[in-house]
Amino acid sequence: MLFSSHLPRWLQVLLTEKFFNACIIHEDAKKNEKNIYCLDCCISICPHCLSPHSSHRLLQIRRYVYHDVIRLDDATKLMDCAFVQSYITNSAKVIFINQRPQTRQFRGSGNFCSTCDRSLQDPYLFCSLSCKINYLLRTEDGLSKFLFECNFLPLPEAGLDDSLVTPDSVLDPSGSTKTSSGSGGYGEMWCRTLACTATTEIVRKKRSSLTICRPTCPPVSEVSGSLMNRRKKTPQRAPLY
Repeated sequence: MLFSSHLPRWLQVLLTEKFFNACIIHEDAKKNEKNIYCLDCCISICPHCLSPHSSHRLLQIRRYVYHDVIRLDDATKLMDCAFVQSYITNSAKVIFINQRPQTRQFRGSGNFCSTCDRSLQDPYLFCSLSCKINYLLRTEDGLSKFLFECNFLPLPEAGLDDSLVTPDSVLDPSGSTKTSSGSGGYGEMWCRTLACTATTEIVRKKRSSLTICRPTCPPVSEVSGSLMNRRKKTPQRAPLY
């Protein structure tokens, strides 16, 4: 990874921190996983550690397939997240913090991550927040133009009970690539330049429909006619010995 001194302290720690480990201070308490990140203290905390950090900027960390994700709404308050592939879970859009290891290279018909070549859905160009940061560090003069000033970042109302992302999460079908309102002119120009070769229509997978085969039945008229034409047979008596 190309993480360097160009990154602010809170972002360096966010990209390297190991979340969801048990809190040492509250090791005997239930739900003591460190799934909250304090941007002011640059540390991960558990829900039982919240009191001293109540006035700080807090970021809730979630999990999807054993990897850390954050809500897109929270991430866009901190930096430009345009073209980072998002997912929908529990009615909330999330993005991966770091890139995920690939067991094999899959070449699909969509786009590919500009950093790690992971297959993506159109029109996305980055699979995670770290991949976009690495790309910007390689191609741009620092990240200052893409980082936003955020003085208030509270946890969502139901945040503490909704930290785990279910495996039923799906790709974001909206294909949104818009930037935050605080991105400024340079960020918007960069996004338009980057998006000039990307298509705006999302390629959706066609679901194969299942055909239910039912046995054919004769018309009602044929059934009723056959019943009416049926005659009662003459009873036969058993032989006497």
